[in-house]
Formats: sequence, structure tokens, C-alpha cells
Amino acid sequence: MTQGPEVLVAGETLIDFLPSEPGPLSAVESFSRRAGGAAANVAICLSKLDAAPFFLSNVSADGFGDFLIETLESNGVSAQLVTRDRHHETTLAFVSHDAAGDRTFTFHGTDTADGYLEASVVSEAMLEELSWVCVDAPVALAAPNSREAIVDLCERAREHDCSVAFDPNTRRDQWSDEETFLESLDRLLSLTDVCKASTEDLRGTPLAAESVGELARNVQEAGPHTVFVTEGAGGASVYSAERAPGGVLAALLAEEDLGEALGFATGVAALTTTEAGAIDALPDRAAVRTLRESA
Repeated sequence: MTQGPEVLVAGETLIDFLPSEPGPLSAVESFSRRAGGAAANVAICLSKLDAAPFFLSNVSADGFGDFLIETLESNGVSAQLVTRDRHHETTLAFVSHDAAGDRTFTFHGTDTADGYLEASVVSEAMLEELSWVCVDAPVALAAPNSREAIVDLCERAREHDCSVAFDPNTRRDQWSDEETFLESLDRLLSLTDVCKASTEDLRGTPLAAESVGELARNVQEAGPHTVFVTEGAGGASVYSAERAPGGVLAALLAEEDLGEALGFATGVAALTTTEAGAIDALPDRAAVRTLRESA
């Protein structure tokens, strides 16, 4: 029997429209279409790093949805758990860049397909064989139906001794109200083993702190035993409690220690800044190795 994937990634895939030039949306004359979405980026990144996962999502039955399915499959990610939706359209995200290259996303579409994930397509037998469920779903989690499905998936994963990795990757403007956002963040963190978050993700929440170490401790108290914190140009760090099982996802799957996992993940992140569009820039292991050896 061929061994199946060890990881299931859950969240959205959507269409990014990248600008032809930097500046505000009002000044951009043309855009290029790219497949995007936080979870899709994670899934394809894992595939390129020789750890192709299952991918749980819901996409529209429109032409954009066809393009997203084609992009996943051409990058080695199975669409087995991607449901097709004839009643809801694809989310469109228009990207703009300021003079420093920092991105801003403007989302178009309400009540879209990514808000209707179906966790029921993930069987108990599949969860029994998985090592990790990874949630990176800033758009999907803001929608009640997908949020309920993701929480259900994480609860069932824990029942099967399957670890949960969670990236809050917050898009606060997608949420209907702050109270629901904070309650959902607490709920997901209580089901999480490994959390990767940026200081920006958690700014303005009860978890925020003046120091990165204090922020990590606050997150650990909410549930995760291991916390990766990214600070943009300030680098990244990892904090692990004594209850951690030892040894982000591709490196952990290979049972690398935490220092190696952090170094590997930082190398991947650095290479994704070298091309337009996250998926096009995702590196393979050889590229990461070359970068780290040249540093």
C-alpha cells in the first residue's frame, strides 16, 4: 500500500490580482491573475518540499474555481478534499504595494465559496493516518460555516492523536465583530499544538506583549506547546515548553530539532520574496539548501 500524506492543510484558495506597478489601487492600471490563499500557499509549499499534503477547501464551480483546481494539481496537491460549490462565487483579492514593497489586500466578494468548507469529507480513517492538521485560514475562519467546520476538524484530529498547527494570519477586516474574532482565536489556540504567528497578527489582542518572549508565553498559556514568532525584518524565534514532543511543518515532519526547523523555515520565507506571487516563488529543498549554504 502506498503511504498517504502525513499532513492535511485546511483553509482557503482564492484569486490574487497582482498590480503591474507599486502604488495605491486608484493608480494601478492593470493586474495579473494568480492563484493564492494562505492555505493553498502552505499546501503547495509542502508539495515543493517533498511533503505533498491533503488539502481541504471549497471552491466555486466558476472559471476561477477551475483555475484554482488546475493550479493545485499542477503543483502536486491533490484536489481530493476540495469540494466544488455552484452557489457561491470565488473570493477576489486585489493587491497593492507601497513604496517599501509592503502589501495591502483588498477583498472583493461576500458570502463566497471559501466560507463553506465541509469537514465531513475528512474521514475518521484518514485522521487516524495523519500526523498533522495545519490551519491557515484568515478568510475562511471569518465565515461562520467554515469556522465551525475547522473547529470540528481540529477537535477530531486531537481525538486521533493528530497534532494541530495553526497560523492566525489575521485579517481583522474580514470579521463581523471583535468579540467573535477573539473568541474564535481562543478556541483555535486551545486545540493547537504548534502555533506560528507574527507580532502583527496578535497586536491588539489580550495575547499581545511588549517582548516577543512574553507574547510567546501568553500564546503557550492559551494552548500550544511550541510557538514560532516572526517579526518581519526583525527575524524569527521559537519557544518550546517542556511538554513539547521535540523537533515549520516540513522540517518537523523530518523530525529536525527546533533550531533546524526555524532555520529551514526562514530560508523558505526568504526565497518567497524573490518572485511576484507567493505560489510562483515557493522554493524546493535544493533552492533552500543553496541559500543556506551561501549565507
